[in-house]
Amino acid sequence: MSIKELGIQCIKDEAEALLELIPKMDEGFDRAVELMYRCHGKIIVTGVGKSGHVGAKIAATLSSTGTPSFFINPLDVFHGDLGVMTSDDVVLAISNSGQTDELLRFIPLVLQMEIPIIAMSGNPQSLLAKYATCHLNVSVRHEADPMNLAPTSSAIAEMAMGDALAVALIKKRNFQPQDFAQFHPGGELGRRLLTTAQDVMRTVDMPIISPDMHLGDAIILVSKGKLGLGVAESEGRVVGLITDGDIRRAMEKWRAKFFDRTVADIMTTTPKTVHPQTRISEIQRIMNKYKIHSVLVVDNEHRLLGVVDHYSCEV
Repeated sequence: MSIKELGIQCIKDEAEALLELIPKMDEGFDRAVELMYRCHGKIIVTGVGKSGHVGAKIAATLSSTGTPSFFINPLDVFHGDLGVMTSDDVVLAISNSGQTDELLRFIPLVLQMEIPIIAMSGNPQSLLAKYATCHLNVSVRHEADPMNLAPTSSAIAEMAMGDALAVALIKKRNFQPQDFAQFHPGGELGRRLLTTAQDVMRTVDMPIISPDMHLGDAIILVSKGKLGLGVAESEGRVVGLITDGDIRRAMEKWRAKFFDRTVADIMTTTPKTVHPQTRISEIQRIMNKYKIHSVLVVDNEHRLLGVVDHYSCEV
């Protein structure tokens, strides 16, 4: 096999391993989600090696979606980290074999504190599964690497199961985009979810035109506005919109008679509008749905306050 073919086969093997997880989703998954949902403390995720790296990612995903979680290395438990755990917590222990020595030495301490254990492993008969409150089966037939040794498919399966838990909890908690933004205030995603139309809208040099204006005069104002559009107003209220595309199509249609036509002949009478408090994420959804590059920001009386274009949304 060529290098490229090896890469393709790896992806195929891992994709197949993920699909094979579906029949293994039993009542243990429902029990795990319920335990995490009703947890009054924290979800403590633990694992060793590659499973530990996966566990850290799962803990981060849970925390950012409304389920307080953090990752702990089972080796650190024996050096003071046990003090962070309480009987209100739930432990999610990850081990592909279910027989990892460092993890098994940690389990009796958790049982002694009467903390529920959700085990995620590829061996339903393992000691980890035996002593867990519920078990999530993430077994794979083989790893994706040619030697069937490196944690590839198994790590992907663990991560996917962690995402499945997080997604189920998002739905169960009715977690909303604004909730997500509160946990991501510093990143691009947080800015997009928290920023509103009034924060980014253009408010100066608006290309205002009237419905009875001849298109020749309207072109000049549209060009000066540099937004690729003109906003038609009547008695101070928005009544229509023309775009560069509308103008080009009108030129092709009427040719020499183009300059005899007015804005009212080509304007869209129901342009997409939003209120000042509309979030950028919603504006992007509107733009994508209707394949437009700008929306008008209006007040309750349909008076123009500003324009948000797709460049403004790149906050």
